[in-house]
Amino acid sequence: QLTNSMIIKVKVKTENSKQSIESFGNNMYLVYLTSEPENNKANLELISLLSKYFGIPLSRIKIKFGLTSKEKVVELM
Repeated sequence: QLTNSMIIKVKVKTENSKQSIESFGNNMYLVYLTSEPENNKANLELISLLSKYFGIPLSRIKIKFGLTSKEKVVELM
């Protein structure tokens, strides 16, 4: 559980055979998603995966920058 908000940088790789998250220290993550980057599917999958990874509710995860980019800035609250 997070005690206060944290900003992380995420690079997303879409259309993979499986989901995974790799941490590169300094709050940087490479996230592999199975969905394609259209109709917000990849963003929704990203939020769901981060929720499980960090053990926080979906409502406490917000994509601050990069909604349509492979590189995103995400706030975890």
